Amino acid sequence: MPDSSYLNWPFFDAVHRDHAERLGVWAAETIGPVDHQDTDATCRRLVAELGAAGWLMPTAAGEGETLDVRRLCLSREILARHDGLADFAFAMQGLGTGAISLFGTPEQKAEWLPRTRRGEVIAAFALTEPQSGSDVANSQMTAVRDGDDYVLDGEKTWISNGGIGGLYTVFARTGDAPGAKGLSAFLVPADTPGLAIVERLETIAPHPLARLRFTGCRIPVGARLGESGDGFRIAMMVLDVFRSTVAAAALGFARRALDEALERVNARHVQGAPLFDHQMVQGHIADMALDVDAAALLVYRAAWTKDQGAPRVTREAAMAKLFATEQAQRVIDLAVQLHGGDGVRSGGTVERLYREIRALRIYEGASDVQRVVIARQAMRDYLGG
Repeated sequence: MPDSSYLNWPFFDAVHRDHAERLGVWAAETIGPVDHQDTDATCRRLVAELGAAGWLMPTAAGEGETLDVRRLCLSREILARHDGLADFAFAMQGLGTGAISLFGTPEQKAEWLPRTRRGEVIAAFALTEPQSGSDVANSQMTAVRDGDDYVLDGEKTWISNGGIGGLYTVFARTGDAPGAKGLSAFLVPADTPGLAIVERLETIAPHPLARLRFTGCRIPVGARLGESGDGFRIAMMVLDVFRSTVAAAALGFARRALDEALERVNARHVQGAPLFDHQMVQGHIADMALDVDAAALLVYRAAWTKDQGAPRVTREAAMAKLFATEQAQRVIDLAVQLHGGDGVRSGGTVERLYREIRALRIYEGASDVQRVVIARQAMRDYLGG
């Protein structure tokens, strides 16, 4: 039985415990075996089902609302424990509309958020470029003002939901200033002339990913989020919120791996006794359980801190993402080891987890980037700034 004792930690209110319990029941009854071959169709179905059941409501904050980061993290953890694509379908609705929730006008929120919450429109977050990667300030895509419009030209790559998204939050250089200060954010519907999917990207754990090209892509000034030049700040604020949820997804993968390992070492017999009776096996299980709980503490500290009104949780979110993703990789690797040959059998649960966890140590800020963030924040705190 999956551990739920952490829901009694003081990070959570009754509404969070109720949400986690109800979503856990729904996921167990509804998600079932997931097709990882046709990821486009699977993600469309999952978004629609999550929306119809009301589980996408936490992904957006309409006028007068605020994002509940603890609920976002709980949702990702629970869905990831059941299936990586279920987590992906939920997460991208939040990341793709995060800039609208945080910076959208009442009109932008009213136009898009009800539809993304219902699962009628699939959202995407288009930040990464071929030459910039984590160096967001080096983005080269342009948005040139032309009367009441902006004209977008350039490329984005590694865009989740690329090819199936109905709405892209796009970051482009408007020339207000060099570097980070010259970026702005825009809402670009997928059917906008000049927007093309030029390449679908395949990975070891299949997800809808694509390279996008914008050629003379004209959008109205009203599609801009915030003020001109606010793009970098918008992107960082969105990632500040959703980076903790990546850690929560990794935690969900780790919890599932621990459950699978416990089942294996209890059922598998070696020399007439359960595999669990071997002290070295018990040591591995202890390490896994420790990593899971330590990751959970960091994840929900970050989420709780943000929900208490902290304007930024850069340090807390970076620590949560770094530790949870790195330790989840270790927990899953140990689960594979404890399964022996069955652990590397294609199609098995722990083999799937092994492939799925790897990307989480890269996207939304790779592990080494998080180390730089944490170190710089530690020095800033030491110097009193």
